[in-house]
Amino acid sequence: MLPRMQANFAIGARARARYVTTIAALALAGAILAGCSSVNERIGPAIGDTLPQWAGGEPKDIPPRRGTPEYDAYMKEQERKRLEPAPSNANASSAPASSSGLGPVH
Repeated sequence: MLPRMQANFAIGARARARYVTTIAALALAGAILAGCSSVNERIGPAIGDTLPQWAGGEPKDIPPRRGTPEYDAYMKEQERKRLEPAPSNANASSAPASSSGLGPVH
């Protein structure tokens, strides 16, 4: 009876060792992922600005980020464009001609 108990104990010890190893690996993976989140918060915007568009970066025609000097200049330019008078167009005041010649359907 004694050899059988020793065999069961050895199997149980191996199972416990595998369980502890699995828990330690999952805890390590969780710690690594938690560390990545703080890095992404600071480095993510810089990487997004430098990546080309085909690799997932931002397109060239988007406005600059808030809080940068480029953003302040961009906003001044947008305000200047907003305040300038609209160009006068002689054809804009006349009604558009219907291409089919049919009147509106009510």
